[in-house]
Amino acid sequence: MNFKKELELSSFSYSKGGEIVAIRGRKPKPTNMKILEGNPGKRPLPTNEVKPKQKAPRCPQWLEDDAKNEWKRMGKILEQMGILTEMDMTAFAGYCQAYARWKEAEEFLSKHGSIIKTPNGYLQQVPQVSISQTNLKIMLKFCEQFGLTPSARNRLTTMDAEVGTGDEMEDLLGGIL
Repeated sequence: MNFKKELELSSFSYSKGGEIVAIRGRKPKPTNMKILEGNPGKRPLPTNEVKPKQKAPRCPQWLEDDAKNEWKRMGKILEQMGILTEMDMTAFAGYCQAYARWKEAEEFLSKHGSIIKTPNGYLQQVPQVSISQTNLKIMLKFCEQFGLTPSARNRLTTMDAEVGTGDEMEDLLGGIL
């Protein structure tokens, strides 16, 4: 297989016994997100989806201090929304760690600036600019997954997890049936 073809398939494929099999279409959206958005496609919701307990995972001890603080801050919000579960620990830890690295790079840039003069007299961008940009991109990808950007939030019908009817099934389905 030539490099160009391999590159085209790399983000949309997996290997099955040495054979490249393409994965078509968009990634499926979790049912909880569809429900929060009011099921805009009005398609039948899957009934066989894995449903982890609605319990937020514990903060991993190996996270940096700023990442732990972000875990505490955003974890409460995501748990109230019913989005964060035990199964999301790795993805949420990735978001929090990217946040900590982004914050550290931004603090450096605020204090020292983004340009240095090399020993040869040339102006050069400091590595923290790239570190900041890379981690911001990573954070934004995770934010989209957890419904934390303005556009993702606009697709949600409610952000107020405290309001409910008292009927758990009615609260979950939100009157879509």
